Amino acid sequence: MNRIDRLFGILVLLQSKKYVTAEIISEKFGISIRTVYRDVKALCEQGIPVSFEQHRGYFIVQGYFLPPVSFSFEEASALLLMENLVYGFADRSVHKNYSSALNKIKTVLRSSQKEKLDALATNIRLQLPSCINNDFDYLTILQEAISAKTIVEMEYKNNNNEISKRIVEPIGLIFYAFSWHVIGWCHMRQDYRDFKIVRILKLKNTGTPLTKDNHVSVNDYMKFLPVNY
Repeated sequence: MNRIDRLFGILVLLQSKKYVTAEIISEKFGISIRTVYRDVKALCEQGIPVSFEQHRGYFIVQGYFLPPVSFSFEEASALLLMENLVYGFADRSVHKNYSSALNKIKTVLRSSQKEKLDALATNIRLQLPSCINNDFDYLTILQEAISAKTIVEMEYKNNNNEISKRIVEPIGLIFYAFSWHVIGWCHMRQDYRDFKIVRILKLKNTGTPLTKDNHVSVNDYMKFLPVNY
């Protein structure tokens, strides 16, 4: 990768995250930390306001406008392929958001790229097992609650068809055994519980901050899943 491409790549990386450490840039582009410093300085010399915060990393100063990112056909076709996976494995709320995002991306494509994508779209299909059922619209609400660290209220039907109201502090989403599950601290059980999302009847993000500040990580919880995938 030549330096111009690398500088553009670093700029895109900075756009995609709130903070990026020199170590992450170094690892991603296979360069030394000293080269990272030189590249960031070069971006600043071109008028791009890259700043640094101790213990967090580099960031682009808020409010600075960057022109739309251009996409290669290979990048755009990868996103198109992912659309099929999203429609197969995500719920209605994510379908809507992904389609909206993809349409925005298509607006920056050249006419020839759009024509090729339209032709490609008619030749990609995904066949799913009948056991997968994502006929709900809760994933976006849960993602918002997890990222904002807020409590959710849910009406839940268990394996015995018993319905209960739960107050849950969600810590993460896991897809396993062909179903989405939300993992969270249940106030009723005073323990972590695995809620199969297809069994949620009603869901509300209360906006109330979590009461616990030392939740187990999702990676650690996954070690106790009843299946090995």
